[in-house]
Amino acid sequence: MAIISDYQDDQPQESQPQNAPSSTSTFTAVLDRSSPLGFLNSVFDFLSKESDLFKSDSAVRDITSVAREVKEREEAEERKKKRLKEGDSSKTAAVPKTVAPAKTVVPPKEEGMKAQVNVKEEKDEKEKETVTEEGKTHEQGSKRAPNKGNGLDLDKYSWTQSLQEVTVNVPVPAGTKSRFIACEIKKNHLKVGLKGQPPIIDGELFQPVKVDDCFWSLEDQKAVSILLTKHNQMEWWKCLVKGDPEIDTQKVEPENSKLSDLDPETRQTVEKMMFDQRQKSMGLPTSDEVQKQEILKKFMAEHPEMDFSRAKIA
Repeated sequence: MAIISDYQDDQPQESQPQNAPSSTSTFTAVLDRSSPLGFLNSVFDFLSKESDLFKSDSAVRDITSVAREVKEREEAEERKKKRLKEGDSSKTAAVPKTVAPAKTVVPPKEEGMKAQVNVKEEKDEKEKETVTEEGKTHEQGSKRAPNKGNGLDLDKYSWTQSLQEVTVNVPVPAGTKSRFIACEIKKNHLKVGLKGQPPIIDGELFQPVKVDDCFWSLEDQKAVSILLTKHNQMEWWKCLVKGDPEIDTQKVEPENSKLSDLDPETRQTVEKMMFDQRQKSMGLPTSDEVQKQEILKKFMAEHPEMDFSRAKIA
């Protein structure tokens, strides 16, 4: 129950006419907290009947000014409480805790500040995305373009490859005899060099090989040629041994003349890989992605009653 009463200072009784109307009125109304505007409406109705407030041209402006002053005092009090609360939290908190941000009603004056904060957060997110994209670009830039044999030429050796085999060429001093060569081929490891000297190659192979189908030979007493038969003959190697520079397998270009030597199933797989590599290099969908799109279009045509506007295809 809220009661608003207006009073005037007591005047001597003899100065007022005996039958003069009273200058004070009593207002009684119940405040419903869920509908404070209803209470204000009752107040304004009372004022319009009992006073000349609304006969003035500046009535609306004066009421708005009073309401603004009350709101500003309330906002100032809230900000003061918030600062005190943050100060207490920073002093007493021993271990930082992650607290989900509460949804609060932002006063009009603070909306501008909040918008600036949101703009800054969006800018930070864009910068993070830019850094991520730059990292991907740098990672791709660190990979080298393959040589004509779809391998790589390094300081101490070079290698080429097909889908089935890897050929390694290791230069040695002219006149070297085969008995001075130390070559050890294992399923996942390759070690090559001259006896009594540090190995030229010594590391884990990029992929396993079929040891029984691998061999080495000395070419013209000046280079060791090693043939490695891949265990997985459907994948291009990025490097010979792990830790060495890698090639960009999307730039691998197998010779078309060798496709005729493959069986139909293998040839179809190779051609599909080549097509997908070209599509990726141009930013276009691969064969699998094209097939999925065609299936989706067919399904949409068969079911026009369904809404696919928000569908996301992985």
